[in-house]
Amino acid sequence: MLKGGGTFWSVHFFCLLLQPFHINNMVETLVVSLVIIAAGMLLLLVKVLSRKNGTFSSQHIHDSEAMKERGIHCVMDQDREMRRKSRFAVSERS
Repeated sequence: MLKGGGTFWSVHFFCLLLQPFHINNMVETLVVSLVIIAAGMLLLLVKVLSRKNGTFSSQHIHDSEAMKERGIHCVMDQDREMRRKSRFAVSERS
């Protein structure tokens, strides 16, 4: 260890030497991220332009024919059905 806090200054100097590399790594990560996001947006644009009306099909369960055939529907509808009082329900209170 050097007198007068030489260790602090040597570590500080070493960090200053490495600082440009951290910035380059950060910029490289940022550029790669932007390229990935741009590619995704470009693919979505291609999909929208290739569609007939420029819209996507509905992703809701109640709009799917296959789900209707199986009797599967939205969880909100299932919850509503389960909460509905049945006329055959027996009162549990005495």
